[in-house]
Amino acid sequence: MSTIPGITLNDGALIPQLGFGVWQVADDEATAAVRTAIEAGYRSIDTAAIYENETGTGRAIAEALANGTVSRGDLYVTTKLWNSGTRDWSGEQGRDAVLREFDASLEKLGLDHVDLYLIHWPRPAHGTFANVWKALEQIKADGRATSIGVSNFGPEQLTRLLDESSVVPVLNQIELHPYFPQEELRAFHAEHGIATEAWSPLGQGGELLAEPALVKVAEKHGRSVAQVVLRWHLQSGVIAIPKSVTPSRIRENLDVAGFELDAEDLAAIAGVATGTRIGPDPQVFDWN
Repeated sequence: MSTIPGITLNDGALIPQLGFGVWQVADDEATAAVRTAIEAGYRSIDTAAIYENETGTGRAIAEALANGTVSRGDLYVTTKLWNSGTRDWSGEQGRDAVLREFDASLEKLGLDHVDLYLIHWPRPAHGTFANVWKALEQIKADGRATSIGVSNFGPEQLTRLLDESSVVPVLNQIELHPYFPQEELRAFHAEHGIATEAWSPLGQGGELLAEPALVKVAEKHGRSVAQVVLRWHLQSGVIAIPKSVTPSRIRENLDVAGFELDAEDLAAIAGVATGTRIGPDPQVFDWN
């Protein structure tokens, strides 16, 4: 992993700038995919309770630890709380519920701590995310999560956390790719010392990876479009967690250190932005 840079978070922890995501990977496929990723050189693995693959992910991690491929200190493991509206997250009862959810994730992963724990969605209509954050603060204070952060939060929700807590989220994991570069939110993050992490960093594949302007940049460097897009994330200071279950693509996505995008390339990539999401808008998203 020496070719993959790390980003120092606001609590001093170091996160690899390129990780491996397992969204939409079935639990029985996650073990093989994560095994391949670790063997390829990924040292950051991102899962979530709602993905229902923490068990399969944990199995691959356990194998890698047992066979000496990695030590626990080599790995950066992230999981996320599913902040469901079917539960009452308010008050002390809500904080206790969060702790139980976290315990369940740890058990499925087979770990005694994670490196990063995130609130998956703010669900602002419910107004309970600040109380949920207090439970994450306790988890961090107990040493069971090295760092805590959020996912899909906007400036309004982040401002509330900053106003009500002395613990600043280390990062915000958001939809971010060349079609949807999130420049305003990234600027807010930078102002407050919050790192930006991209989910779906390659969009949803097909359309973005066939974009003519990106194909041209890829041909110039003798690289795939996916490698160019991931290189764009790295040069933008963004943490990226691409997903694949295909071994060759898992390895290809990691091989992004041998070239540099120049100003012309970056301008071409900027030119494909549409401001269009592929996922739901976090300000109205309310799925249980």
